[in-house]
Amino acid sequence: MKRTLSIACLALLSTLTGFSQQTIELTYTAIDSASYVQLDSIKVMNRTRGGDTTLYWNDTVLVLSFPVGLPDINSRKDGFELHSYPNPVTDQATIEISLPEQGEMKLRMTDVLGRQLLEISKDLQPGTHTFKFMPGSKRLYLLTVMWNGYHKTIKIVNSASSPGRECTISYQGYDDVVATEEASEAKQGFTFELGDELLYIGYVDTLESGLLDIPDTSQTYTFQFAYNIPCPGTPTLDYGGKVYNTVQIFSQCWLKENLNVGTMIPGNIEMQDNDTIEKYCYDELPPNCDDYGGLYQWDEMMQYELVQSSQGICPREWHIPTDEEWKILTGSIDSQYGIGDYEWDVGILTGYDAGLHLKSQDGWLNGGNGTDLYGFTALPNGVRWWYINFSGVRGMSSFWTSTEYDDDIYAWRRRLVYFHNEVARYISTIARKKMGKGVRCVKD
Repeated sequence: MKRTLSIACLALLSTLTGFSQQTIELTYTAIDSASYVQLDSIKVMNRTRGGDTTLYWNDTVLVLSFPVGLPDINSRKDGFELHSYPNPVTDQATIEISLPEQGEMKLRMTDVLGRQLLEISKDLQPGTHTFKFMPGSKRLYLLTVMWNGYHKTIKIVNSASSPGRECTISYQGYDDVVATEEASEAKQGFTFELGDELLYIGYVDTLESGLLDIPDTSQTYTFQFAYNIPCPGTPTLDYGGKVYNTVQIFSQCWLKENLNVGTMIPGNIEMQDNDTIEKYCYDELPPNCDDYGGLYQWDEMMQYELVQSSQGICPREWHIPTDEEWKILTGSIDSQYGIGDYEWDVGILTGYDAGLHLKSQDGWLNGGNGTDLYGFTALPNGVRWWYINFSGVRGMSSFWTSTEYDDDIYAWRRRLVYFHNEVARYISTIARKKMGKGVRCVKD
């Protein structure tokens, strides 16, 4: 089966306004190591502009249709709009009803069998009215809004049902500006334009696997559901005179050890843009680089490139992981928060036990060892601080990402600590990019 999302007007309107439709077809499949597995569902999230859509087995093809050229911005709108986002909903959703004139609005929620679950009637002013919807135990809801002889119906998919809980809708207020079709379209669901980064999440039983891409042509994506095994076809890698092991963690292939490449320099010297890869060794002891890997300033790690996903000091066909790739890693292994969950975007301590699963089974202070359930084997490598001091060995593991924050001053990083099980996602407004941190490489 195919799911088609058309982010454009009708073909006739396209002809009249001088823009055409372009279509790409995205197909999804999955394997466990080398064996085919059947996907339960696929969630597609637009990480550039927001919005998502979900395909359920045996619907494994997504057709994206989008305009090429300039649309007519003067097309007529009746002003009566109904939207709900996010959709699917996990905890709560926002319902927006836009009315061009005053009148009685009747809102009715039913299940797929047509049984009425709740109904609200209100006399509403013109403008955009907001309601909060809390789903219950039903998988699918049908929301119908009636106003001045018109009616609109939308489906709301509940992706995390709560047994025994009844659904509720509460009025939140209104804005006296009537929402335009363009302004509300992005909130309603999934929109796509060329150049958008999409996050694909495949589900099989209780497992989930994630992939990132910026699609511009039709193609097939294969989710990998194997974990804690050597990467198929690349069990080891010889780089810079050292043999690295690899580990497959769902659809990502990582180096199993921190990178240790380059020439050691003293901790009181800043790294330079020259022809030599430079590294710090904890306490300026070369054996610490052998045990924990080197520590690198951000610019040196990136080899003075400012583009995320750059190869940097990684081997060919490998790159410095982005902030989004770290979110996929942690979301795929945390027991409470999945890939694409809002949890990974906010706060400093993120997740529930992803850090516990990333940490090695020994070597951490005060019994703060991890389970190393997925084979990442994070060791407590410590850091080189901006004031030319080393600390944190055996108590902290810290990694750079290749993603800058806001400008070229700060960059996102990850930190694991012996006394908590979460993963810290943060920037340092003091240290900026001058700290020395560990580096893990992920395969292109």
